[in-house]
Amino acid sequence: MNRRLGVLISGRGSNLKAIIDAIEQKRLDASIAIVIANRADAPGLDHARKAGIETLVISHKGFTTRDEYDRALVGALKERNVALVCLAGFMRLLSPVFIDAFPHRILNIHPSLLPKYPGLHPQQQALDDGASVSGATVHFVNKELDAGPVVMQQAVPVQRGDTADSLAARILIVEHQLYPRAIQQVLNGLSAS
Repeated sequence: MNRRLGVLISGRGSNLKAIIDAIEQKRLDASIAIVIANRADAPGLDHARKAGIETLVISHKGFTTRDEYDRALVGALKERNVALVCLAGFMRLLSPVFIDAFPHRILNIHPSLLPKYPGLHPQQQALDDGASVSGATVHFVNKELDAGPVVMQQAVPVQRGDTADSLAARILIVEHQLYPRAIQQVLNGLSAS
Protein backbone atom coordinates (compact mmCIF):
# COMPACT_ATOMS: atom_id res chain seq x y z
CA MET A 1 0.00 0.00 0.00
CA ASN A 2 1.33 3.42 -1.00
CA ARG A 3 1.58 5.60 2.11
CA ARG A 4 3.59 8.41 0.51
CA LEU A 5 2.55 11.93 1.47
CA GLY A 6 3.07 15.18 -0.37
CA VAL A 7 2.90 18.17 1.98
CA LEU A 8 2.24 21.70 0.74
CA ILE A 9 3.25 24.68 2.90
CA SER A 10 3.51 28.45 2.70
CA GLY A 11 4.85 29.41 6.13
CA ARG A 12 6.34 28.18 9.37
CA GLY A 13 5.36 24.54 8.87
CA SER A 14 4.41 23.66 12.44
CA ASN A 15 1.86 21.09 11.25
CA LEU A 16 4.48 19.68 8.88
CA LYS A 17 6.81 19.31 11.89
CA ALA A 18 4.02 17.52 13.79
CA ILE A 19 3.60 15.07 10.88
CA ILE A 20 7.38 14.48 10.67
CA ASP A 21 7.52 13.87 14.44
CA ALA A 22 4.56 11.46 14.32
CA ILE A 23 6.26 9.44 11.56
CA GLU A 24 9.58 9.36 13.44
CA GLN A 25 7.80 8.30 16.66
CA LYS A 26 5.91 5.55 14.76
CA ARG A 27 2.53 7.11 15.57
CA LEU A 28 1.93 7.61 11.84
CA ASP A 29 2.66 4.81 9.38
CA ALA A 30 3.58 6.94 6.37
CA SER A 31 6.48 8.64 4.65
CA ILE A 32 6.76 12.13 3.24
CA ALA A 33 7.86 11.96 -0.39
CA ILE A 34 8.15 15.72 -0.84
CA VAL A 35 7.42 19.06 0.79
CA ILE A 36 6.49 21.81 -1.67
CA ALA A 37 6.35 25.48 -0.73
CA ASN A 38 5.06 28.35 -2.82
CA ARG A 39 7.51 30.69 -1.06
CA ALA A 40 11.27 30.21 -1.00
CA ASP A 41 11.44 31.87 2.43
CA ALA A 42 8.90 29.50 4.04
CA PRO A 43 10.54 28.57 7.38
CA GLY A 44 8.85 25.15 7.25
CA LEU A 45 11.25 24.06 4.51
CA ASP A 46 13.92 23.80 7.21
CA HIS A 47 11.90 21.14 9.09
CA ALA A 48 11.85 19.00 5.95
CA ARG A 49 15.52 19.54 5.16
CA LYS A 50 16.55 18.62 8.72
CA ALA A 51 14.54 15.40 8.39
CA GLY A 52 16.19 14.57 5.04
CA ILE A 53 12.96 15.05 3.08
CA GLU A 54 13.07 16.36 -0.47
CA THR A 55 11.91 19.96 -0.78
CA LEU A 56 10.80 21.95 -3.77
CA VAL A 57 9.84 25.59 -4.16
CA ILE A 58 7.31 26.30 -6.87
CA SER A 59 6.44 29.99 -6.69
CA HIS A 60 2.98 30.85 -7.92
CA LYS A 61 4.42 34.14 -9.18
CA GLY A 62 6.03 32.41 -12.15
CA PHE A 63 2.69 31.36 -13.65
CA THR A 64 0.06 33.36 -15.52
CA THR A 65 -2.96 31.36 -14.31
CA ARG A 66 -3.96 29.38 -11.23
CA ASP A 67 -4.59 26.31 -13.42
CA GLU A 68 -1.09 26.51 -14.88
CA TYR A 69 0.42 26.72 -11.39
CA ASP A 70 -1.69 23.85 -10.12
CA ARG A 71 -0.65 21.68 -13.10
CA ALA A 72 2.98 22.22 -12.06
CA LEU A 73 2.17 21.16 -8.49
CA VAL A 74 0.26 18.09 -9.70
CA GLY A 75 3.15 17.10 -11.95
CA ALA A 76 5.67 17.31 -9.10
CA LEU A 77 3.45 15.27 -6.78
CA LYS A 78 2.60 12.61 -9.37
CA GLU A 79 6.29 12.24 -10.31
CA ARG A 80 6.86 11.19 -6.70
CA ASN A 81 3.91 8.77 -6.61
CA VAL A 82 2.15 10.58 -3.76
CA ALA A 83 -0.91 8.76 -2.37
CA LEU A 84 -2.22 11.60 -0.20
CA VAL A 85 -1.73 15.37 -0.35
CA CYS A 86 -1.65 17.19 2.98
CA LEU A 87 -2.08 20.96 3.10
CA ALA A 88 -0.21 22.34 6.10
CA GLY A 89 -0.63 26.08 6.08
CA PHE A 90 -0.66 26.27 2.28
CA MET A 91 -2.18 29.69 1.67
CA ARG A 92 -3.41 29.16 -1.88
CA LEU A 93 -6.84 28.14 -3.10
CA LEU A 94 -6.63 25.01 -5.21
CA SER A 95 -8.26 24.95 -8.63
CA PRO A 96 -10.40 22.10 -10.00
CA VAL A 97 -7.29 21.06 -12.01
CA PHE A 98 -5.56 20.13 -8.73
CA ILE A 99 -8.61 18.74 -6.94
CA ASP A 100 -9.57 16.52 -9.90
CA ALA A 101 -6.02 15.11 -10.03
CA PHE A 102 -6.29 13.78 -6.44
CA PRO A 103 -9.98 13.01 -5.85
CA HIS A 104 -10.71 12.34 -2.15
CA ARG A 105 -6.97 12.36 -1.50
CA ILE A 106 -6.33 15.95 -0.36
CA LEU A 107 -6.50 16.82 3.32
CA ASN A 108 -6.49 20.21 5.01
CA ILE A 109 -6.46 21.27 8.64
CA HIS A 110 -8.50 24.30 9.61
CA PRO A 111 -8.57 26.09 12.99
CA SER A 112 -12.31 25.97 13.65
CA LEU A 113 -15.07 23.41 14.01
CA LEU A 114 -16.22 23.47 10.41
CA PRO A 115 -18.70 24.29 8.96
CA LYS A 116 -18.42 27.21 11.41
CA TYR A 117 -15.88 29.93 10.57
CA PRO A 118 -14.43 28.88 7.21
CA GLY A 119 -11.83 30.98 5.41
CA LEU A 120 -9.41 33.45 6.92
CA HIS A 121 -9.20 34.54 10.58
CA PRO A 122 -11.49 31.85 12.04
CA GLN A 123 -10.32 32.54 15.60
CA GLN A 124 -11.37 36.18 15.32
CA GLN A 125 -14.63 35.07 13.70
CA ALA A 126 -15.30 32.83 16.73
CA LEU A 127 -14.54 35.66 19.18
CA ASP A 128 -16.67 38.14 17.23
CA ASP A 129 -19.52 35.61 17.30
CA GLY A 130 -19.25 35.17 21.08
CA ALA A 131 -18.60 31.43 20.65
CA SER A 132 -17.89 29.41 23.77
CA VAL A 133 -16.03 26.75 21.82
CA SER A 134 -13.84 26.59 18.76
CA GLY A 135 -11.40 23.90 17.69
CA ALA A 136 -9.69 22.22 14.77
CA THR A 137 -11.00 20.24 11.81
CA VAL A 138 -9.23 17.93 9.38
CA HIS A 139 -11.28 17.68 6.21
CA PHE A 140 -11.08 16.52 2.64
CA VAL A 141 -10.58 19.34 0.17
CA ASN A 142 -13.24 19.83 -2.46
CA LYS A 143 -14.03 22.66 -4.87
CA GLU A 144 -15.65 24.82 -2.17
CA LEU A 145 -13.60 26.64 0.48
CA ASP A 146 -13.34 24.62 3.72
CA ALA A 147 -16.46 22.65 2.78
CA GLY A 148 -15.20 19.11 2.13
CA PRO A 149 -16.23 16.11 4.23
CA VAL A 150 -14.92 16.20 7.80
CA VAL A 151 -12.44 13.47 8.76
CA MET A 152 -11.86 14.42 12.41
CA GLN A 153 -12.53 17.35 14.76
CA GLN A 154 -11.53 18.35 18.26
CA ALA A 155 -13.06 21.13 20.33
CA VAL A 156 -11.09 23.84 22.15
CA PRO A 157 -12.93 25.98 24.71
CA VAL A 158 -12.87 29.74 24.23
CA GLN A 159 -11.67 31.27 27.50
CA ARG A 160 -12.66 34.58 29.00
CA GLY A 161 -10.15 37.21 27.90
CA ASP A 162 -9.03 35.22 24.84
CA THR A 163 -7.57 37.12 21.93
CA ALA A 164 -7.38 35.71 18.41
CA ASP A 165 -3.70 34.96 19.10
CA SER A 166 -4.22 33.19 22.43
CA LEU A 167 -7.06 31.10 21.01
CA ALA A 168 -5.00 30.30 17.91
CA ALA A 169 -2.08 29.13 20.07
CA ARG A 170 -4.28 26.68 22.00
CA ILE A 171 -5.94 25.42 18.81
CA LEU A 172 -2.51 24.88 17.22
CA ILE A 173 -1.53 22.48 20.02
CA VAL A 174 -4.65 20.44 19.21
CA GLU A 175 -3.93 20.62 15.46
CA HIS A 176 -0.50 19.05 16.00
CA GLN A 177 -2.12 16.04 17.69
CA LEU A 178 -5.17 15.82 15.43
CA TYR A 179 -3.61 16.01 11.96
CA PRO A 180 -1.35 12.94 12.22
CA ARG A 181 -4.24 10.89 13.67
CA ALA A 182 -6.54 11.96 10.85
CA ILE A 183 -3.89 11.19 8.20
CA GLN A 184 -3.46 7.71 9.70
CA GLN A 185 -7.22 7.14 9.62
CA VAL A 186 -7.44 8.19 5.96
CA LEU A 187 -4.46 6.05 4.94
CA ASN A 188 -5.97 3.07 6.74
CA GLY A 189 -9.21 3.68 4.81
CA LEU A 190 -7.34 3.87 1.49
CA SER A 191 -5.55 0.60 2.19
CA ALA A 192 -8.86 -1.09 3.08
CA SER A 193 -10.54 -0.03 -0.15
